[in-house]
Amino acid sequence: MFDKIAAFLDKNLSTPMAKLSEQRHLRAIRDGIIATLPIVVVSSLFLVIAFLPNQMPASWGIAQFIKANAGRILLPYRMAMYIMTLYAVFGIGFSLAKSYDLDGLSGAILSELAFLLTVVPTSLPEASEEIQNLAANNQALADYIKAVPSGWHLGMSYIGSDGMFVGIISAFIAVEIYRFTQKSGFKIRMPEQVPPSVARSFEALTPTVIILILFSTVTMWLGIRVHDIIGAVIRPIVTVADTLPSVLLLTFLDSFFWCFGIHGSSVVGSVTRPIWLMLLEQNSNAFAVGSAIPNIAPEPFYQWFIYIGGSGTTIGLAILLLLKSRSQYGKTLGKVAFVPALFNINEPMIFGCPIILNPVLLIPFVLNPIICAVIAWIATELGLVNRVVASVPWTLPGPIGAFLATNGDIRALILNVLLIILSVLVYLPFFNKYDADLKKQEESPEAAA
Repeated sequence: MFDKIAAFLDKNLSTPMAKLSEQRHLRAIRDGIIATLPIVVVSSLFLVIAFLPNQMPASWGIAQFIKANAGRILLPYRMAMYIMTLYAVFGIGFSLAKSYDLDGLSGAILSELAFLLTVVPTSLPEASEEIQNLAANNQALADYIKAVPSGWHLGMSYIGSDGMFVGIISAFIAVEIYRFTQKSGFKIRMPEQVPPSVARSFEALTPTVIILILFSTVTMWLGIRVHDIIGAVIRPIVTVADTLPSVLLLTFLDSFFWCFGIHGSSVVGSVTRPIWLMLLEQNSNAFAVGSAIPNIAPEPFYQWFIYIGGSGTTIGLAILLLLKSRSQYGKTLGKVAFVPALFNINEPMIFGCPIILNPVLLIPFVLNPIICAVIAWIATELGLVNRVVASVPWTLPGPIGAFLATNGDIRALILNVLLIILSVLVYLPFFNKYDADLKKQEESPEAAA
């Protein structure tokens, strides 16, 4: 019966979902945003450092120094994660152009150009004569007016998480225009003697003209506020993504796809990572200015409270393989798989046990992360642990990652440890059955055959 279900799902679900995960536009989003993860991780550390005094006695010299210089410490964060869409668009354009066998660098630059043309600069008005008269008798006001920059200014909010989906659409349009000009021959051709780098620059002139005129007409001359329009469409999706039913659905799908050999994290992440990044940046920005943290479920919430040890919360299975295996195969696998699982790498178990198409281990593999998700959500909603505000390296051991992602909340570390213990308990009866079957096969290979 199980084999028939597996065959049906493999035919009707596995192949279509595998194709979906490799669709060029979705792959470009995945590649572009994953390429920005080093920026997210490193810049998040500056956010953590800037607020370390909250975890220290006020009398400590280091705490006083950090508190006095918090604004400067946060500057790298503001020029990195705070304007994350600017970097993501470059990566998306590069990846999509390469998928069409076009020049990746030209595709990335054209995408960046298209996106920036949607962020319309504004000109700050000069101080009126009345304000200048007041400033003549008020030195503080005069100093403030002098400090206010003049000329055209580019707002930073739209090149951060608020502009993510506009950035994605802009990159798609720019690369498709670039592709059209290349495939149709509607471009400037240079003689073969011209160096390739120079020839590419001239070939990009035509799509550059089209992109500049098209985007400028829409956003600057017609005055269509594309960020407001797209934001109104996306806002309900982002809101729904930060709900418990959404967390449970995504958690289930991740495990479910893995059950049949599909890389669940890749499929789910390709679609949802832009939203997760928006949720995380909203949390980080609120934390940086001392506001209430709005969201529970950015990606680090999944990393440190659900996928501990990897998809399926397999850290519990890794511990059991190492400590309780009676079969020789289980003991060997435990020694091989435990250390990677400690750093959230569980492919040795997924393919070594195997978990894929294994009717015994599939049940806890699907059930365990759902239980962890419910517990972690309730604990966070009730304020028993801080909400995540930073992205830290996903290869950190779970308790350390949870501690850092929540700005040094010791309660998050404790929750992570409790969830690891729970993972062991959930896997235990199924592990006992699995290990007993292995032991029986080793003792009676003829009977097993």
